[in-house]
Amino acid sequence: MNGHTRLTVGLVGALLAVFPWLQADAGTAGAPQEFKVRIENVSKEDTLKPSNGAKAPAAVAPGVWAVHQKSDLLFTAGKPDRGKGLEALAEDGNPSGLAESLTHDASVASSGVHNVPVGAAGPGPIGPGGAYEFLVTGQPGMQLSFAMMFGQSNDLFYAPGAEGIALFDESGKAIVGDITPRITLWDAGTEVNEEPGVGSNQAPRQSAPNTGPRENGVVRTIAEVRDGFKYPAVSEVLRITITPVQKMAR
Repeated sequence: MNGHTRLTVGLVGALLAVFPWLQADAGTAGAPQEFKVRIENVSKEDTLKPSNGAKAPAAVAPGVWAVHQKSDLLFTAGKPDRGKGLEALAEDGNPSGLAESLTHDASVASSGVHNVPVGAAGPGPIGPGGAYEFLVTGQPGMQLSFAMMFGQSNDLFYAPGAEGIALFDESGKAIVGDITPRITLWDAGTEVNEEPGVGSNQAPRQSAPNTGPRENGVVRTIAEVRDGFKYPAVSEVLRITITPVQKMAR
């Protein structure tokens, strides 16, 4: 092996160590895999039972998704919102700003918005029985992240952990099935919470976007919030599944 060959082999090895998803291109792992993600609202008309005696379903607003290689893509737990669009998504169900910021992140392989319910003619939230579906493509070493607003709140959103969900297991096998248990209800820490389904500054009742008092808090799970309100379990609102669709050609 001459010096040039040793240098080339060494460089390739170093790149694969840092960027393991490149292994598919090097022929040491499978080709890119396409997945279908389905987000279904399984809430009922009386899932929310606020203290005023009213009952309501738990609407879910449009959101963003991204396939990426780094952790903490959308947020960092225990830290303030970064001001890149998560606030508008969590407070007003508007994913456009966060979606735009993702297009400028070098660690993002692909990203998009899920905003048109299955069977609908245009964008909108999903109520009981409604669903969003979208396709993503990934390779070993890549994670999937997504986020969408819990509609009857001031600044709550559903998302996996900050690290995202690995699209392949340690053996390189594509994941499949129900990933709902891996989803958490998060508080963005940007607006003071009101009782879900009642608050006048929540999206269904506010006079204009971004109208509630600022909280100046941090992103944290709803389990860490001590606001005295009751929130439905994730499984009472969502069922999220991921299915490998097609093995793509090299």
